[in-house]
Amino acid sequence: MTSNSTIDLEDKKKFEELSHDWWNPEGSLKSLHQFTPIRIEYIKSAIKRHQKGCWESAKPLENIRILDIGCGGGLLAEPMARLGGKVSGIDGSPLAIEAARLHAKTSMLNITYANTTAEELALTDSQFDVIYASEVIEHVSDRALFLGSIRGLIAPGGVVIFTTINRTLASLALAKFVAEYVLRIVPRGVHDFDKFVKPSELQNEALKAGIIIDDITGFKPLLDGRFKFSSIVAVNYGASGSLV
Repeated sequence: MTSNSTIDLEDKKKFEELSHDWWNPEGSLKSLHQFTPIRIEYIKSAIKRHQKGCWESAKPLENIRILDIGCGGGLLAEPMARLGGKVSGIDGSPLAIEAARLHAKTSMLNITYANTTAEELALTDSQFDVIYASEVIEHVSDRALFLGSIRGLIAPGGVVIFTTINRTLASLALAKFVAEYVLRIVPRGVHDFDKFVKPSELQNEALKAGIIIDDITGFKPLLDGRFKFSSIVAVNYGASGSLV
């Protein structure tokens, strides 16, 4: 099924209700804050793997054009900007963009935020060296349109990075039931199991869009709430690659 937008209006509404909590590490998005360090490490490792950046420098991503799709309140955009990246963040929620702009201003970071979608941005002449969509693709309404838009936005030699949730019995139990209804570390109803994405599906759909996903890495939870890289991809995983 295709459409003219990747925005799932129901998901957008759910996240707009949480916009006041984006930067509260003990609030309703606590689990996302706990998950953020491993997301940053995976993004950095994917960029390094594609030999981008000067990692001996204090600002290893200086002058590298980075697009954060579904940036929310800027939890990833700000660390990327501190590493020197020329960061643009887009989100379908104007409330999230407002929160992101306010926090970036308070943090004295120069980040370009826009309330727009990947497909709308792809209609411009914008190009980026690194594009990541972290905990986003499982919320879009049209993955083919989403991936095709990313293909149109990535510069030659660029890096494409995703983090998302596998569609397995383990993820249904842990990422959906336990997280939302037992531990309540994730807002209830924020995930739709049917929209979780298997790594093989993501690789096949990305390839059709002209993107080769050549790395799949699992994220394993630790008892203290942190995560580490793992070969097990049954629940959370990262995926990255470049153009065909």
